[in-house]
Amino acid sequence: HTFQTLGNLEFDFEYADAPISQYQRQLDLDEGISVTAFRVGDTSYRREVFSSAPSQALVMRFTADKPGALSFGLSLIRERDAKIESFKDARIVMTGHSGGGVGVKFATELQVIPEGGSCVVEGEGLRVKGADSVLIVLTAATDYWGGVPEKIVKDQLAKCSSQSYAEMTQLHLEDHQSLFRRVDLDLAGKDKSKLPTDKRRDALRKGDNDPHLLALYFQYGRYLLMASSRPGTMPANLQGIWDGGYGPPWNADFHININLQMNYWPAEVCNLSELHQPMLEVVDALRENGRITARETYNCRGWVAHHTTDAWLYTDVIGLPQYGMWPMGAAWCCQHLWEHYEYTGDTKYLRQKAYPTMKEAAQFMLDWLTEDPRTGRLVSGPSTSPENKFITEDWQQYGNLSMGPTMDHMIIHDLFSNCIEAATTLDEDSGFRKELQQALDRLAPVPVGTDGRIMEWLEPFHEEDPGHRHMSHLFGLHPGDQITSSATPELFEAAKKSVEGRRQAGYNGVGWSLAWGSNFYARFHDGENALDQINTLVGRSSDNLFNGKFQIDANFGGTAGIAEMLLQSHQGYIDLLPALPKAWPAGHVKGLRARGGFEIDIKWSDGKIETVTVKSLRGNEVQLGYGTEKRHLNLKKGQVIRLDDKLVPQ
Repeated sequence: HTFQTLGNLEFDFEYADAPISQYQRQLDLDEGISVTAFRVGDTSYRREVFSSAPSQALVMRFTADKPGALSFGLSLIRERDAKIESFKDARIVMTGHSGGGVGVKFATELQVIPEGGSCVVEGEGLRVKGADSVLIVLTAATDYWGGVPEKIVKDQLAKCSSQSYAEMTQLHLEDHQSLFRRVDLDLAGKDKSKLPTDKRRDALRKGDNDPHLLALYFQYGRYLLMASSRPGTMPANLQGIWDGGYGPPWNADFHININLQMNYWPAEVCNLSELHQPMLEVVDALRENGRITARETYNCRGWVAHHTTDAWLYTDVIGLPQYGMWPMGAAWCCQHLWEHYEYTGDTKYLRQKAYPTMKEAAQFMLDWLTEDPRTGRLVSGPSTSPENKFITEDWQQYGNLSMGPTMDHMIIHDLFSNCIEAATTLDEDSGFRKELQQALDRLAPVPVGTDGRIMEWLEPFHEEDPGHRHMSHLFGLHPGDQITSSATPELFEAAKKSVEGRRQAGYNGVGWSLAWGSNFYARFHDGENALDQINTLVGRSSDNLFNGKFQIDANFGGTAGIAEMLLQSHQGYIDLLPALPKAWPAGHVKGLRARGGFEIDIKWSDGKIETVTVKSLRGNEVQLGYGTEKRHLNLKKGQVIRLDDKLVPQ
């Protein structure tokens, strides 16, 4: 029951006995096309590969600058649960039932179309001989969404066979660029794009300043979300969709104690709102099982989910208490439902989808909370603070579970506050709103220790790992909005001390921790430390800029962190360049989205804004902030206004 690779497509190329030279591989993010080019002796070869959403196919085209120079064998390989056949009309068909018959049924069909030369059957594969160019189209499907996989792939391939390579490429480009080109980021600096990416990464590790590489990393994150989370598909999992085995780490599932959420931090702000849909749909789908878990495990109303789930939508407690006894997954996921509304203003979605799901999650929390007999306050528990341990005040005992972990209360505060605002927007449930507000007023406050840091637990426990990779007790700073410089200045300063305490104890442990750290510092308006986190994150990446210990959330979280440095909108106004580091003195960003339904372009030089362009997508009032400058705008739907550095209209 794990996410698996479909298999491998293997090639056996025949080349002249000559040296290979001028070898180059590249991925064009703007086109979404991967190209490999090289020379063998005096012949140049080129391979173009793209995955097409409109065609629902993987498309490959191999060419050479000499006639008849392409000869190779190809075969589909899957080591388990599969039947593979090749046919004289240059097709390979693979079918099977994963997990030895307990998972999904699957099928893939491949068609080879040579220009010149021939293609013949060779064992379970095919062999191309003496072709001038070769087009290869591969389609694949499972029965997870229903239907017969063999028929689906055959129909997809038939659709592709009616199109030329140029036509399929054009369809792909139109689809890809309609998403990718919504946002443009230029961080200026010296253009080092002619250097290999791994060399630039290595230089960054040694302290090189390479804003162009960070802009590339930002757009790469948007590209990866486009590639792994389209409407009608499953959400991007722990590895996105990029794991080449049959037993990936953590089953490549959906960890909902930060990892799945971090995958979608860039979706709205980076102008890819519709790519949020797979996650939002899974959250809605979890409700059915979540109601059973709430009722049978806790005797509570509503619905609940814990730290992890997968395509089969389980919601039960699972694993060790250190990470498993944590009934906050549903409540945290509901934040995404509300944010999707905040950015889009889709009232129909709020009424029919988001609010009912949020309300049921809040009902569970109302029943789950209990009164602390010492204080009369409401507390959550028993629960854990993902995924840290504590040592009791007398240093006698290690523990995981306690009453009133700080993160629990911050998530509950977020959920209840959003539910109240949603119900107010919809003019519904006045009694329920009152009940939520009364619970909020009684919720145990965020505890601050004698050292000035926010405490991770309600009790003054000692941290077993002071540099732990999770910063669970700062949820209210980010991705929540409970802690801000204007509304809660004392907690804001305590949060700063908490982050610094973690870093001093070795917080820079894993990729997604660094990504989260960049978002924390962006919220602090600390561009230098935010950039340090991003530079370290990118510096620790693999050659292809995937997170080093591969989890895709680091890439997505880093993209969100860069966006957060340039634009914030969680405090009720749009904050322009809130965390611009000195290393980015000039540049522009176009197409970022802000809550309230606005699209923002910013151009700056010498570290200061030159112009900002605001487009209203919904016709709302908005306040812009830049440093000490503030400006109130009341724009009509579709209206665009351009302002200068003093936020004065041009």
